[in-house]
Amino acid sequence: MNKEELKSYLTQTFPTATVGESFDFPQMYVTKEELLSVCEKLKDSPETKFDFLFCETAIDWKDRFEVVYHLSSTTYRHDMVIKVTLEDRDNAELPSVYSCWKAAELYENEIFDLFGIKFTDHPFLRRMILGDDWKGYPLRKDYVHINLDDTL
Repeated sequence: MNKEELKSYLTQTFPTATVGESFDFPQMYVTKEELLSVCEKLKDSPETKFDFLFCETAIDWKDRFEVVYHLSSTTYRHDMVIKVTLEDRDNAELPSVYSCWKAAELYENEIFDLFGIKFTDHPFLRRMILGDDWKGYPLRKDYVHINLDDTL
């Protein structure tokens, strides 16, 4: 499918989603409740076969988070982006997409470590860069850095 055909497919298949276009790829906003079922369908559908999660990251917009999934089909050579908006910054939580793409294990650990977003049903969610004793989440806009030299 080319970009326009893929956008048309997404619009027809996921009528509650908002379909648009990013710089390079079709993009689709879904709710956190829809995320896992949408991902399963995109991965398993013979029309799309999105078998590769090549990036998963988060963005802090000060008043909300967005979690961004970049998908690719190694069969059809098409790509797309899924975005989920999380309005509740204090209890930011999403279902893990690990059951669809094993690469999500590391991506979601990194997002949890740096943004504090939790992923339910993740096989082993943990801090992997900063360590368990680190306070806060340094990629949040409201993060306050403590200079250790000032405490000595």
